[in-house]
Amino acid sequence: MLTNPSTIGVYESDLHKIAEILHRKGALLYMDGANMNALVGKTQPGTNGVDVMHLNLHKTFSTPHGGGGPGSGPVAVKKHLEPFLPVPTLVTKADGLLGFDYNRPHSIGRVRAFYGNFGMHIRALAYILANGPDGLRQTTEDAVLNANYIRKKLEGVFELPYKTSSLHEVVFNDRLQQKKGVKTGDIAKRLIDYGFHPYTVSFPLIVPGALMIEPTESESLEELDLFIDAMKSIAEEVEENPELILTAPHTTRLSRLDEVRAARQPILRWKPKAKSQESAK
Repeated sequence: MLTNPSTIGVYESDLHKIAEILHRKGALLYMDGANMNALVGKTQPGTNGVDVMHLNLHKTFSTPHGGGGPGSGPVAVKKHLEPFLPVPTLVTKADGLLGFDYNRPHSIGRVRAFYGNFGMHIRALAYILANGPDGLRQTTEDAVLNANYIRKKLEGVFELPYKTSSLHEVVFNDRLQQKKGVKTGDIAKRLIDYGFHPYTVSFPLIVPGALMIEPTESESLEELDLFIDAMKSIAEEVEENPELILTAPHTTRLSRLDEVRAARQPILRWKPKAKSQESAK
């Protein structure tokens, strides 16, 4: 399995050579489609030797993800793998109507809940049809442009561990700020005070203290500049008053939580208060 572009936003230009090596050994190449928002309308993984891949509908095709909704994604395969797809498959019958085909002797079998998150598929399809080929290509170009705009504006403010050209995202680290005792999680919490949802913290794991920033195509130039100004201001605050960052956020109803306890003793469901507490009110 190969993620391309990688989790640091770098495109593997020798993908076809990797596929050739694997195919000579009788192996198949699976591609992680998590970062297809850097490739849509620009390249086709199948022509580069990829045999099977999934498409993350979130980020690339507008569907919610994580706390905002269910992650969901179709899996695409080359023709030689088509006989092994789960049953049933959707086919066009002789009368032109759509129907399910269960007669597939080489299939891996039925996958439970095979319809998946159907609403996510419909939303992604609507997004694709609304944009069309030219619009989808434009979203790719905008996503790459936005990420590189942020990269250029914040270079030197935060350390850039990998100087290779990046596509849809840029990954900085907190090495400069650690000299003042401030880490990536502290910077993310301070960013909340500026009205921004924090970037992805401490990921990818190959970058210690990572700040993964991925604006996608949806942010305007005005919003990017506001974000850049906020990050620059936080970097200045780290130098002048690191305690301000270490105690952030300051504008939220709750500030710092015991994250270790939250991880080890999570409260996953609501419980009514005891009657004695209610009576005390």
